[in-house]
Amino acid sequence: MGKYCDGDASAFRELYAVVSPKLLGYLMKLARSRALAEDLLQQTFLKVHRARAAYVRGADPLPWIYAIAHRTFLDEARKKKPANEEVPELPADLHGIAVGAADEPADPEKVKAALDALAELPTQQREAVVLVKLDGHSVAEAAQIAGTTVGAMKVRAHRGYEALRAKLGGDP
Repeated sequence: MGKYCDGDASAFRELYAVVSPKLLGYLMKLARSRALAEDLLQQTFLKVHRARAAYVRGADPLPWIYAIAHRTFLDEARKKKPANEEVPELPADLHGIAVGAADEPADPEKVKAALDALAELPTQQREAVVLVKLDGHSVAEAAQIAGTTVGAMKVRAHRGYEALRAKLGGDP
């Protein structure tokens, strides 16, 4: 990131190659549309480029980039009403295990029910569940990405888990 801030174009290509796949997955889970997520990814990197002078050298750039992506998503969500699009198939189940990596294949009906329930959560709760359970971030990392406190992220995630349990008929 430091080399990129100094104007090294190859450093940007390397940063993009490393960060964009996971960031796209994160944005797809939030936006629930691949096309919108790809647009948000490009907007995020434009904002990163414009704000690179504000980057604190030596700091981990991932939380900073994820925070920019999160704010970009929120800006877009404020512009538009949520689209009634079908939820895309996600690359991980609710336990964070890659689809196809488990011994038994996932039940498509359960997967669809879980994704539908996730889509119905309020934005902050859905984001908390996605960051912590599906993307595997620590609560502290998720809080930094979302621009909130660790305590608030714990509450959002817990409420999201409880809402999912209630929607899916699981034990409390």
